[in-house]
Amino acid sequence: MTSPAPTGPPVSPPAGERARPTRPPRRLSPAVAWLLSVTCGLAVANVYYSQPLLDLIARDYGIDPAAIGLVGTLTQTGYALGLLLIVPLGDHLDRRALTTAQLGLSVLALLAVAVAPSAPLLLAAMAAVGVLAVVAQVVVAHSASLAAPGDQGRVVGTVTSGIVVGILLARTVAGTIGDLAGWRAVYLASAVATGAMAFAVAAALPPEHRRPTGRIGYPRLVGSVFTLFAEERVLRVRAVLALLTFTSVTVLLTPMVLPLAAPPFELSHTQIGLFGLAGAAGALGAGHAGRQADRGRAERTAGLGLAAMLAAWLPAALLPHSVWWLVLAVVVIDYGLQSVHVVNQHLLYQVRPEARSRLTAGYMLLYSVGCGAGAIASTLVYDRGGWSAVCLLGAATSLAALAYWLTAQRG
Repeated sequence: MTSPAPTGPPVSPPAGERARPTRPPRRLSPAVAWLLSVTCGLAVANVYYSQPLLDLIARDYGIDPAAIGLVGTLTQTGYALGLLLIVPLGDHLDRRALTTAQLGLSVLALLAVAVAPSAPLLLAAMAAVGVLAVVAQVVVAHSASLAAPGDQGRVVGTVTSGIVVGILLARTVAGTIGDLAGWRAVYLASAVATGAMAFAVAAALPPEHRRPTGRIGYPRLVGSVFTLFAEERVLRVRAVLALLTFTSVTVLLTPMVLPLAAPPFELSHTQIGLFGLAGAAGALGAGHAGRQADRGRAERTAGLGLAAMLAAWLPAALLPHSVWWLVLAVVVIDYGLQSVHVVNQHLLYQVRPEARSRLTAGYMLLYSVGCGAGAIASTLVYDRGGWSAVCLLGAATSLAALAYWLTAQRG
């Protein structure tokens, strides 16, 4: 099934902003696409490194265990602010320069975390890490601009797969390094890797050499993220799908440590972290979805991905019988998620080339809402109804996503 073309009258850029001249499109080489993928993975992983390290951080600073969750909360809050305040700049500035600047500042923020002498300074540095981690979304939008026509889905799928792997493997990497060398070593290692990526990206990407012939003020640039929701139906549809699908996945991944650490499994945190490897296998869905989208099968791919996410809850519910059922569920649900996510981005980038960064910002804002809602809802439900109740909640959310997609197809 081919993707329906956007309907309605064409929408002009915000007042004061005229179309920018662009260079003739050229194919982004696979090597550079994979470099950008690794860059995105490292950037997003910075947001999630703290999760398996919270007990070590709390002990180091003497923070009450009930309050240590502020580390993750501030990092995620910073990420949401970065989506709104930094990502839209990609439509107004040279994205190569913006990317390298964010990576360079990320190095400083990571070093600040690693050497923070007090809890308040640690929390401030963590928030800065979250704000700057949105460089991954700047890179995704930039990769779509660099891709040649007919190759955009493949490129976006490749770059997005790095984000997925970064999120899923962050716990495993952080737990392993933390056990061997302490939690500060995790952030020192990430600072070194991020610095290397900054130099590599600066060398691999050409400057864009694009300047607006008119000027648009920064407040209006940020405000236009919300204007786009009113103007573009495709953004509304894809953002709601992002909210529902990421809620569903977070419902599975957030509370699963609780039954796995309890009898009869009694897995260690390192063993539980290995579930990230299973999810990384599902990241293969990103590349496949991108290729299918390039062939005009975007909506069909999204529908199959949503169906896979719903089906994944059956093996998830069988966890009490064997931990391998949960491994299967993680692979299937992540494969489905990435299929939907890449298709969503592919369709967004067909609508307003001059607003790709702002479209990304709006889309990812609802993604963040979905992740937060899934984390809160799943832990509350597990406390009251156990793992079976979590599976019912997740299946209901996945079913709602599939039903919404079907309804949107008729609209």
